[in-house]
Amino acid sequence: MKDQTTRRKDEHIDIALTKPVQNENTNGFDQYRFRHNPLPELDFEAVDLSTSFLNKKLNAPFLVSSMTGGTDKAKRINEKLAEIAEEKGWAIGVGSMRAAIENEGVLESFQIRKFAPTAAILANLGAVQLNYGFGVEECRRAVDLIEADGLVLHLNSLQEVFQPEGDTNFTGLLKKMESVINAMEVPVGIKEVGMGIDGHTAKRLVETGVAFIDVAGAGGTSWIQVEKYRNQDPKRYQAADAFRDWGNPTATCLEDIKKCGLNAKVISSGGMQNGVEAAKAIAIGADLVGFGRALLPLSVGDDREKMIEQFERIEFELKAAMFGIGQATIEQLRYTQWLEKK
Repeated sequence: MKDQTTRRKDEHIDIALTKPVQNENTNGFDQYRFRHNPLPELDFEAVDLSTSFLNKKLNAPFLVSSMTGGTDKAKRINEKLAEIAEEKGWAIGVGSMRAAIENEGVLESFQIRKFAPTAAILANLGAVQLNYGFGVEECRRAVDLIEADGLVLHLNSLQEVFQPEGDTNFTGLLKKMESVINAMEVPVGIKEVGMGIDGHTAKRLVETGVAFIDVAGAGGTSWIQVEKYRNQDPKRYQAADAFRDWGNPTATCLEDIKKCGLNAKVISSGGMQNGVEAAKAIAIGADLVGFGRALLPLSVGDDREKMIEQFERIEFELKAAMFGIGQATIEQLRYTQWLEKK
């Protein structure tokens, strides 16, 4: 019989695929447009998407965002995504590894290194678990168990509030995260789960020594709505509807963080759909762009070619957008003057 954490993982996948859990906020990139450059003075084939993350070269500035793990279904999803991330040169994260720390019987569903031997891989734990018995030892274990290159501690306060079995004591987490960050041998980053990280919070996090911030803004999956469909409590079920547009849109988070001039890598995730949005995100200030739920529907099926086509389409869209504004490299795109607010 599945334990509670493992059962929750499968429920999350099924709800994300079948229920109306989209945040009613847009991700904010519809407020931006690129001015077309009719004379790019470039060879399209020379446009270079390569970059680096966690001291590893990426063929494109993309991350398969942390989504799942802990069940047989999650294992198959992670393995397929890892194989293609390796093939295409993307980074990849796994879902929360609390299940694997508590029950090594589900560990294999997170162990994607054999499918992505050279990829940048991120381990993942909920930051709130630092208030529920986890510490540096568990964080190191999460990294070691999957041979990860870095660790993400995720912030999901409102998801926990609406989750039937949620852990809601977020008191004093900043200092505990700082202790973990200072003790770890690999880079540690912080991400939200679809509500966004603002500039003020990002500044506080960078002061603790985080290596990267994944804004994970509003515009994609609302985990409040996901938990709504798991909830037997009529109060929480009904209250979730009042939060359908809760969160800071992804583009707004990037704008806010850019103003702070912080010395940390920034990942743009949260409702990312295509390579043009990715180009806008990088032009605003992101170093990397994460795709999550957009990749999920195909990853539960058996058509590997369609999965590869989706990865390649996103890459092509980014490359075409860069050509369309005459920017040959990711570094040039980050400092382009061709993006404007509508």
